[in-house]
Amino acid sequence: MKTPKARHEIFLPTDVSDKLKSLAAKPGTTQTAIVTDALRSWFDRRGANELDDRFGLRLDRLSNADARLERKLDFVAEALGAFIQHQLTLTAHHPTFENETSQLGMKRYHAFVEMIGRRLVRPDQSPIAAALTEEPQPKE
Repeated sequence: MKTPKARHEIFLPTDVSDKLKSLAAKPGTTQTAIVTDALRSWFDRRGANELDDRFGLRLDRLSNADARLERKLDFVAEALGAFIQHQLTLTAHHPTFENETSQLGMKRYHAFVEMIGRRLVRPDQSPIAAALTEEPQPKE
């Protein structure tokens, strides 16, 4: 089954026309096929550029936000690791806690959780907020 075709009359510069004729002189190729392939290729490239123009800025913003989030997560993981190492070092050879000490520990834990909750609600009052919101430095 043949596909429907539309007839077009175009004018090409002489040097381009000569190159087209020499390419079409090879067996199994036609001027129509060469021009059709060239136009399809050009349209595909142009469409890709339009997609880059349309979504490029948005993707750049998402990449920057992702980099900031990654930096924050690295900071939190490093702080948590240092805290756990510190706690394990301090409590390595301690005897078990008494009931009064356990209650004091629970009070301090709940105070800590409340403080983190307040900081999450109002990050501008967090002493480490500036460190977390800085722009990430490019990796070398």
